[in-house]
This record gives sequence, structure tokens and C-alpha cells, in this order.
Amino acid sequence: MVANGSFVSPTADAQIAQNIGQLDSSGLVSTLLNNFNGWTFLLTAFLVLVAYDQFNYIWSKGSIEGPAFKAPFIGPFLESVNPKFSKYYEKWMSGPLSCVSVFHKFVVIASTRDMARKVFNSPTFVKPCVVDAAYKLLRPENWVFLDGKAHVDYRKGLNGLFTRQALQIYLPGQEEVYNAYFKRFLRISQEENKGKPVPFMPEFRELMCAVSCRTFVGHYISDDAMKKIADDYYLITAALELVNFPIILPFTKSWYGKKAADMVLVEFTKCAAKSKVRMAAGGKKECILDCWVASMLESEAYRDKVASGVKVDDNEKPTMLIRMFTDFEISMTLFTFLFASQDATSSAATWLFQIMADRPEFLDRVREENLRVRGGDRNAPATMDMLESMTYTRAVVKEVLRYRPPVLMVPYVAKKSFPISDTYTVPKGSMVIPTTWLALHDNEAYPNADSYDPERWISGDAEKQVKNWLVFGTGTHYCLGQTYAQLNLMLMIGKASMMMDWKHQITDKSEEIKVFATIFPMDDCLLSFTERP
Repeated sequence: MVANGSFVSPTADAQIAQNIGQLDSSGLVSTLLNNFNGWTFLLTAFLVLVAYDQFNYIWSKGSIEGPAFKAPFIGPFLESVNPKFSKYYEKWMSGPLSCVSVFHKFVVIASTRDMARKVFNSPTFVKPCVVDAAYKLLRPENWVFLDGKAHVDYRKGLNGLFTRQALQIYLPGQEEVYNAYFKRFLRISQEENKGKPVPFMPEFRELMCAVSCRTFVGHYISDDAMKKIADDYYLITAALELVNFPIILPFTKSWYGKKAADMVLVEFTKCAAKSKVRMAAGGKKECILDCWVASMLESEAYRDKVASGVKVDDNEKPTMLIRMFTDFEISMTLFTFLFASQDATSSAATWLFQIMADRPEFLDRVREENLRVRGGDRNAPATMDMLESMTYTRAVVKEVLRYRPPVLMVPYVAKKSFPISDTYTVPKGSMVIPTTWLALHDNEAYPNADSYDPERWISGDAEKQVKNWLVFGTGTHYCLGQTYAQLNLMLMIGKASMMMDWKHQITDKSEEIKVFATIFPMDDCLLSFTERP
């Protein structure tokens, strides 16, 4: 017979009832039970979650700098809606490591050169990451979200797109865009505004987007589609702010950004299909897309020969064997190139035009050098030999990238607990953000670092400060297009110097920094252009 474990005697039941009655002689238990309704439960649960959120932040913060407490759940989210450079700078100066916690993200900021380099050079512990919305905009299967060997192998297949030979191929398309937009700048200044200075930052954003599209996908994209991408790209930038609401809701920044990103992916997918047809027919390579598709076709032809038993000489084997990517895979990769270049080059271009206007002695030297290497013919097509011989123009570009670095912060995520210093370990899953500003404004590496001085790259020792030169990152995830980006800016300012003069209306906001993914003058750079004879 099985015993019933729930059986107790009537005497025991009576005793328990008596004890409960004595315990609740004041009516306390009854009162609590009677008043414990749904609202009480929700309030209790909320307070428990607030306490847990606060405890988790304090535990993660440990010994590093940061607010003693955080606003429940959202943290400094409201500050991120309108980010201020002064707040970022204050955070960087607070210590080598500092932190914030926003929504479900704990963020560690590595401010000094050595701390930033520690993050860049620790692929075992961290990998690049982006805000939550980026996975939806760029698509989760995008190559930029690969890690380890998969990422390294993918990058190897892209290296050939940025060789000296490849960069020469892209120059005519870039010059074509610059010629067209410089005429537009003159029309805006002289015909539409009668010489009155107007904000040109939006124009520089459109210019750099058009140059990127022509470089990446050539003439496969229509002028109307290119203009649409340039017009809408600011929606993508706004959707990818460092801190944003984690869910895409209708009619929010992320929602509009997703629609714009989808449009770009559709256009680039069409371009990929066209390039495959043209390259298969033996067409001339004109853009990054052509060079990449041609490599795919060469690899496919080589594999077919080997598979059929045909003897193939070693010199016929492509330098890098890659598979045939789908049109959409190609589109996603090209979109990452646009994503990586658009805001950064727009920022550099804006500061470059403003600084050259405010320091005409620098602009005169750029103009003289560009005319000289072209033999006095300002319409002579640019070549890699020309660009590589422009010592001063190169110095002007490198100094603007140091003085006003377009990329202030590079988000990473800790794949596992990361002992970033002797006294602090970054918790697994936290964001880790190395910053570039302090390294690039280090007075020991760059004397009088807060002044713009191109000469430091010619007669000074700025070139030797390789540990501080973090403009394009370092380590396994350094920027693939760093040479392309610098040559592109050299071509832009060199052509502009020969074709136009421009004046800058200085305001009390001209040197203040506005943060919009990258950095821009707070007044959006008020300029007026005139044509040079």
C-alpha cells in the first residue's frame, strides 16, 4: 500500500490554523494579501528589474570611470539623440577606460592610443560590431559580420580590388563625377545664390556618394538612381547612430534607413547582373564591380579546365581563387564599401574645402603642384604616377585626416571576457569602443597637435608616428580602402584647386564640431565658388 504524503491528522490541522490566527492577530497578513493586486505585482516586478539593471551596471563598471548610477534601462539614450562632441571629449578625457550603459548594452570606451590599439589588435577577444539596426540594414548574412578565418579568407578575395593597377582603372570615372559636380557648385553659387555663401556640407555628401557609386558600380547605375542614393543616404546614416532604439518601428529613423538601404541593395544587384554579362563578353573593366566579377570568371574558367583534365600552366592560375558570388551577395559587399566610405569621405571633404579656403597659402601650393605634375594642362587626365608624385597634396590630405579624423569611434564586441588591463576585464557581450581622437591629437607624437600643419608630413616626423596613426584602424580589420580613400581626396582637392576659387564665410560655429556619424562644421560650411579662367 502506498502512503499518502499529503495526509495529516485533524489535530495537526487545528494546531496550524491556531498558529496562523496568532500570527495575523494584527491583520497584517490579511491586509497584504487583500491589497496584492495586479498593479502591485507590476510595480514590484518593475522595481526588481530596476534594481537588477542598476546592480548589473555597477558590477560591470568595476573600477573604471563612468557614472556612479544609470538612468533605469535607457541610460544616456536621450543624450545620444543629439550627440555632442564636447560630451564625447569629456568622456575620453575622464580616463583610459570609461563606460556607459544604454538599453541592454554595456559599453566600454578605450580612449588612449595604447588602449585603442589593444582593442584593435585583440581579434581573439573582440570582433567588429555595429548597432542593432545595422544587421537589418546590411543584412545578417553580410560578409562584414564574419569572424576569424572566414573573415580573413573573404578579405583576401577583395584585396585585388585595391591594388595600384586597379586604382588606375577607377580614375576616369572619378574625374568624370568631379567635373560634373564642380560645374554644379559654380551654378549653385553664381546662378542660384548670386555669390552668397550657402551651406555646402549637403553638397559634399552628395558629391562623395556619386563618386563612390561611379567607382564601385561604374555606369551600370543610371544617373537618376545614383542621385536617389545620394539624396537618401543621410537616412541610412541617421539609422546607424552609435546608440539607437533596438527595434525598427514604423516612421522612425531606423525604418526610413531600412527602406533606403533596401533601395541601394536592389540597384546594386541590378548592376552586378549587368557586369557579369559584360565581363563574360570581354568588356573593358571600368569599376570595382568589373574587377571583382572578372576575377570570379577567371577563377571559374581555371577550375573548369582543371576539372576537365586539361593541363594548366602554373602561370595561368589566378592570384586568388574565388567562387562565383550571387548578384545579391555582390550587392551586399558593394553596399558595405559605400557604408564604410560615404560618411567618412564626406566629412574629410567638407573640412578640406573649409580649411583650404581659410588658409589660401596652402591652397596655392596645392594648385601649383597639381598644375606642375600635369605639365600646365589642368585638363590632363589624372594617372597614378601623377597622384603618387604629389608630395604636398598628399600632406594636406593626411593632415586633415589627423586634424579632423572622420572616424572617431570603432565599435567592437567582446566575444569572451577580455582582460584589457591589469585591473579590469571587459565582460563578455559588452561593446568595446576604441577612439582615435586622443592618439591623433597627442602632442608628443604631433607637436602643436591642435593646429593644422601639413608641413609635419614633409619636413617633420609625422610619418614615423605609426602607432598613433589610427585613422584607418590597425590589426586584422584595418580599412581595405585606405589608399583609395586618400588618393580620391587628393584627386578631388587637386582638381578643385585648378578649376575653381572659393571663399568661406567664417561664423562662430565654423570650428565647432557637429557629430553626425562622423564630424562636420557646426554651421555646415558656408562657401561660395567662382570659376578660374
